[in-house]
Amino acid sequence: MTARSESIQIDIDDEQMSGTFLSPKAKVPGVLFVHGWGGSQERDLERARGIAGLGCVCLTFDLRGHAGSGIPLNRVTREDNLRDLLAAYDRLLAHPALDTSAIAVVGTSYGGYLASILTSLRPVRWLALRVPALYRDEAWHSPKRDLDKADLLDYRSSLVRADSNRALHACSTFTGDVLLVESESDEYVPHATFMSYRAACQQTHSMTHRIIDGADHALSDPVSQQAYTSILVDWITEMVVGERLSITHSR
Repeated sequence: MTARSESIQIDIDDEQMSGTFLSPKAKVPGVLFVHGWGGSQERDLERARGIAGLGCVCLTFDLRGHAGSGIPLNRVTREDNLRDLLAAYDRLLAHPALDTSAIAVVGTSYGGYLASILTSLRPVRWLALRVPALYRDEAWHSPKRDLDKADLLDYRSSLVRADSNRALHACSTFTGDVLLVESESDEYVPHATFMSYRAACQQTHSMTHRIIDGADHALSDPVSQQAYTSILVDWITEMVVGERLSITHSR
């Protein structure tokens, strides 16, 4: 994505002044937000409004079983919600203002896990993961609520190889830019999980890892919320919007 630069001459009296037209490219980047388990698009909306103001098409949505929509939450499987995410991605891609080669996906917790898998199924250029969860590949079609929570914590507390996990394997083949945002006092996603994600991201163009001091998993403190917003907007500006500032010259 580039801005167009066109050299012109401006006639004044019997002379000419040199000038340059700078105009934005017609298509703009897209940003897809994926909320966490038991959450909704509500918190994503606030950040999406700010990022849309930077010149991006943003899409937030409620996964099925969440926010009182669709099948009951206790029956929702990971397959169900991955299909939801694919449908949302395809809807974003169909937006007439979108540059289809410039898609960012922002996922939180369970949404970060699904977003990682999405990169193996659809083109994604930028991937932002806040407190991304991790799950065993087994019981994929079982209701997510039935997964053993104690077993999950044990699993997340160990270093998981990329070749043994679907989400991490997708990260291992991802060649775009990645943002990882960790909460220092996370009660659900321990530091080892971030090390598993970081270790998997061997082919990324860039990797940015930030830790929000004192923050819990849900960012219950307004200060932590603001810290995450600043981290995300700064990164989006650098990665997505910043690229649009490059210039090509028209002849």
